[in-house]
Amino acid sequence: MAESKVTEIIKSLNVLEDDLDSLNGKVGDMKKQLAIKAQAKIDSLFEKTREMATQEAEVMINASKEKATAESAKIVQEGETKLSEIQSNIDANFDEAVKSVVSTVLKA
Repeated sequence: MAESKVTEIIKSLNVLEDDLDSLNGKVGDMKKQLAIKAQAKIDSLFEKTREMATQEAEVMINASKEKATAESAKIVQEGETKLSEIQSNIDANFDEAVKSVVSTVLKA
């Protein structure tokens, strides 16, 4: 009777060992699936982050472009104003300049 109990215990241990091996295999498969899912989520979040960064960069670039356009328009306006002032000064002093040149040429 003792021998049959030992045999029965050994069989039970073999069954437990088989069950443990099976569970270890399942755990390994679950680890692989979890790693795949984690990598997919990482890739998805990376892509979303890239899109957000691109959008933010576009907003910053557009704002800088608008600011530069406004500043260049202001510079052009100031240049036109100064050009107009110079032209006005030339027109106002043209006759006097011609007289001065003619007088200098005639004296020579």
